Amino acid sequence: MINNTIKTVFLLTFLAVLFILVGGALGGTVGLIIGVGIALVMNFGAYWFSDKIVLKMHSAKEVHKGHELYDMTQELARVMKLPMPKVYLVHTPSPNAFATGRSPSHAAVAASPSLINLLSREELKAVMAHELSHVKHRDTLIQAIAVTIGASIAFIAEMMQWALIFGMGRSEDEGLTSLVGSIALLILAPIIAVIIQMAISRQREYMADAGAVQVMKTPMPLINALMKLEEFGKNIRTQPSPTKMTADALYISNPFKGGLMGLFSTHPATKDRIKAMKTVKIVR
Repeated sequence: MINNTIKTVFLLTFLAVLFILVGGALGGTVGLIIGVGIALVMNFGAYWFSDKIVLKMHSAKEVHKGHELYDMTQELARVMKLPMPKVYLVHTPSPNAFATGRSPSHAAVAASPSLINLLSREELKAVMAHELSHVKHRDTLIQAIAVTIGASIAFIAEMMQWALIFGMGRSEDEGLTSLVGSIALLILAPIIAVIIQMAISRQREYMADAGAVQVMKTPMPLINALMKLEEFGKNIRTQPSPTKMTADALYISNPFKGGLMGLFSTHPATKDRIKAMKTVKIVR
């Protein structure tokens, strides 16, 4: 709990500093003041509304009692002694699932219809147990804030592109130095955000996997689910954007695989996750 609180503070501080730097780069003193104001608003919004932002980004539709996904989640929440989260369907390009919300009492879980169709019932149950483990470990606030940061950085990058085109924030005296600094910030900000997210999310995936194994009393349903998702992902060639890359941390499986993108993966390699799951000591 303390560890995740520190991460939350770090992410919010990072967001504030980023907006302040960009504000100063674009508009000098006035831009700096505007950057501070935006940082305060974004920090408040990231904490209180990040789950709603994430669900809106995915055009999520809530489902209720009687739907397969809802009834399965209700059963798992009871077993895991968690408050019942809201349950949503999301139409993502690839089969996937995620959890979001600032606390177990304000949580939501979501899955795509394609995931439900791809997996067996036991495999789907294991995936949802993984997501509810994120809720139980209070990872969901960290993940939701990370996605909010990703969307914010995408906005910053676009804003800076227009500023560079029209020469905002640069006087004749500043010249080339200011231009180079602005371009460097434009390029590095999204990369830094992804690297930070990658660093904080990998270990949480191992812990959520272990939680799902304990609930299912066997690692095989989740292992089989991950293998199916891995195989499905080999046939998908999605062009990533800064926002999409940041949203990866939410998903049960990272949709961007291989090549340079593998260096920025927010998830451990599937083979490493499977190896770790096989070592989990199951409490019966």
